[in-house]
Amino acid sequence: MFTATSSFTLLFYNQVRGLDAGLVGTALAIGLFVNAFVDPIVGSWSDRTRSRWGRRHPFMFGAILPAAALFYALYNPPDVSEAWQLVWLGLANTLLLQVMTVYHTPHLALGGEMSQDYLGRTSVMAYNTFCLWLGDTIGWLLAFRVIFAATEQFPNGALDPSRYPLFSIVVAALVVLILGYSSWSTMNRIPYLPQPRPEQKGFGPRELLRDVSHALTNRNYVMLLIGLFFLSMMTGIRIGLWLYTATYFWQLDNNQISLFVIGSFSGYLFAALAVKRLHQRFDKRWTGAVALVFYSIGPALPLALGYFGVLSAETPGILWILIAFSVLQHAPYSLMTTTVTSALADIADENELEHGLRQEGVLYATRTFFQRVDQALGTALAGWVLSTIAFPTNAKPGEVSNEVLMALAAAFALSAIPGLIAGVFYGMLRVTRASYETTRSALDERAAAEAAK
Repeated sequence: MFTATSSFTLLFYNQVRGLDAGLVGTALAIGLFVNAFVDPIVGSWSDRTRSRWGRRHPFMFGAILPAAALFYALYNPPDVSEAWQLVWLGLANTLLLQVMTVYHTPHLALGGEMSQDYLGRTSVMAYNTFCLWLGDTIGWLLAFRVIFAATEQFPNGALDPSRYPLFSIVVAALVVLILGYSSWSTMNRIPYLPQPRPEQKGFGPRELLRDVSHALTNRNYVMLLIGLFFLSMMTGIRIGLWLYTATYFWQLDNNQISLFVIGSFSGYLFAALAVKRLHQRFDKRWTGAVALVFYSIGPALPLALGYFGVLSAETPGILWILIAFSVLQHAPYSLMTTTVTSALADIADENELEHGLRQEGVLYATRTFFQRVDQALGTALAGWVLSTIAFPTNAKPGEVSNEVLMALAAAFALSAIPGLIAGVFYGMLRVTRASYETTRSALDERAAAEAAK
């Protein structure tokens, strides 16, 4: 779902439906604004929930069918005026973001609770990140090889409006199947997961404010928060512009675009095999910071070289050159994602020691919120970029002016700047093996003392 909405929503409403890219970006940004308030609410509510299904699963099960229905609605707007299409987009996207928060925040928190071991958390999150790649790849291949397969009339099948009903039905069905299985198959872990303390109050406005304020007193959490903001700005812009660069700058058809799974698989496989060793050797702080630097620079290099005339759509073997560069995107991104989600579990230990409350829900709400930043604000920024450079609507590959294409390449390359800023804040984290062991030792001592009373 994340792959589909991030890759196709802007293209669909701008190039297929003919709406102004800047207005589409603004409509998408509305959902992000609402999501900023919903994320911590879901996190706090989940942390304080008591039920026979535990703290996380009631939210996960409750979000599945609404998410599928709203995804279908997003890509099947009614045949109305442009203004009302923008209203439809804004409402459907906003509601979809909130429903996905109801699933994704408790889901990530569940992963953070599955291990108390420093490197065990890395293993859990490495599996999670690799399955992110798997879902991304399934969506990618289904879209570009099957549903949006290239034809003589539409070398980029995503520009063919007749294919979106099937696209939305298939993805919605997969959402129900896969999220339902994930929720059902993890229910056997519920008895072993942390539960709210007996004296802990249920969810309410005061408890929400208290939970958020507790989280914001943690220095590591604040550094991660700032870093994620700049990282998401970069990632969102790139996701929004990537399909434009592939289609119009490099003039690739959908069959060629689908081959980028080779680069993504190589990158994610390397990261899955290496991340635990890197955390053991260099700790999570430096693994995340260095991976972020590579992630900022690597994907920008081909477009920078294209801007200066070193590479072009006519360069021999350009497809395989771009696939090789894509490894520099996916390997560091996978390392970084695993590092962040694993470090958040360590920060949850710090907050429990300080405040006596397990706050995985509130803390992981940050990750889900900034994933929405990737999706919504980044797409909005990409839309504003396209509007600023006067990228034509209903454009055909090979017919866009060189001036516009060079502006597109420059915008993509310059998106590395917020990513490098994020790397500085990642380097300021103090989540280390030593800090983890100190915190866990103190928590174990406190638990032993309480059990002895």
